[in-house]
Amino acid sequence: MAAVEPLGRAGHVLAALGAVLLVAAAGRYAARRSRQPEVIGELAAGLLAGPAVLWLAGRHGLDMLLPRGVLAALKLVGEAGLVLFLCGLAHKLRTGPSAPDRRTVTRVVVGALLPAQAAGVLLAALVLATGDPAVRGTAPTGAFVLMLAVTLSITAVPVLARILLDRGLADTPVGRVSLASGIVIDALSWPLLTVAIGLASGSRSGFLRAMAVLACGLAVTVLLRRVLGGAAGDALCRRAPRLAAPLIGIVAVALACATERLGLTAIVGAALAGLAVPAAKPWSAALGSVTAAGRSLVPVYFVVSGVGAVTAGFAAASPALVLAAVALGVAGKTLGGYAGARLGAQSRWDALRVGALMNTRGLTELIVLQAGRSAGIITPALFAALVVMALATTAMTGPALALLDRAEMRHRPPPARRRPDAALPDGALPDAALSDGALPDGSLLDGHTTPE
Repeated sequence: MAAVEPLGRAGHVLAALGAVLLVAAAGRYAARRSRQPEVIGELAAGLLAGPAVLWLAGRHGLDMLLPRGVLAALKLVGEAGLVLFLCGLAHKLRTGPSAPDRRTVTRVVVGALLPAQAAGVLLAALVLATGDPAVRGTAPTGAFVLMLAVTLSITAVPVLARILLDRGLADTPVGRVSLASGIVIDALSWPLLTVAIGLASGSRSGFLRAMAVLACGLAVTVLLRRVLGGAAGDALCRRAPRLAAPLIGIVAVALACATERLGLTAIVGAALAGLAVPAAKPWSAALGSVTAAGRSLVPVYFVVSGVGAVTAGFAAASPALVLAAVALGVAGKTLGGYAGARLGAQSRWDALRVGALMNTRGLTELIVLQAGRSAGIITPALFAALVVMALATTAMTGPALALLDRAEMRHRPPPARRRPDAALPDGALPDAALSDGALPDGSLLDGHTTPE
């Protein structure tokens, strides 16, 4: 009997995993039908699954279908998939002919971070000016202002990565710059989140600890790159290629867990692991298998996180508050990202694409909001308004990119056409002759002659 219970729990987890993958597949299908990126469908399916089960079966039914242990196991599977997926994408940031220019990434980070933080401060000032206790809450002013600055400046790296992959932008300069900038913005924003939570609780040591963790993570990355890229590491990968992929996966998950346990996000650990993998072909091939495995499990992360976020409950938010949050969120990230990309020597159209991609918030925003709400900084009404802002800005990304593609095609100058009477260079053929396959002496390109 003792062995029956673990087997039953494992079966429950597998059944729930199958159901979650079906929900994600339904979301992807709906997204394709509505011409949205597939990740938007996965995100929407996850956000709607929890309330749908609550409405149909009640809270007791949801707890029966997804008890705490099963939900924790699914969350672990989804987070592992996310880590493996981001590890592969981070590795691509420093390899290949179109690796992003550091100066461009720096300017995009500054452009997408500082104006968005200023927009968050402005939103906090608007809330403070109204004096509504249902929106303001009782958190210290410094913690409240910093929290809103972080929430409006965060970028959803997991969702951004999937959008780049869905639209075929992952290996383009725009995609690489956007993904690298998003990772750096998150690496800078999570320490600020720990400061905001620390200010609310009276502790101010979180920021210094987060910076120390980041410095140690970078040192570990450099050390791993030297070890794996040395003669012994290269020989190991060539002689036992089947061991290389599990080794990369273990290192990535270990770094992600360590950074998250020490106060940063697992995204930072996954990115550090990807940067630690050598650029040699055997290692890159092994990392391709890791990335493929992670990509198949990422939908579990979206659905499970969405269920946990929405079933926490909402409170009514005024339309004015929702509109202010959405307007400031879009303005801060889109305009700031565009300005940073233009200063980084990107073309006008590519800069607009970078601005649209930086506006993606998704589930990372929901996780930040949950942290702020659990710490007592964000009230339920403000939480609801910011959730709407996160969903709206994420849903804008796909249509905005499609609109930019069409607009660029319309404004692209037509190919220059030569006037019929224009002089031709020596030996050049007229367009009509080339189109007909005829040479000036009446012969054809295949050696025959034209009829008289």
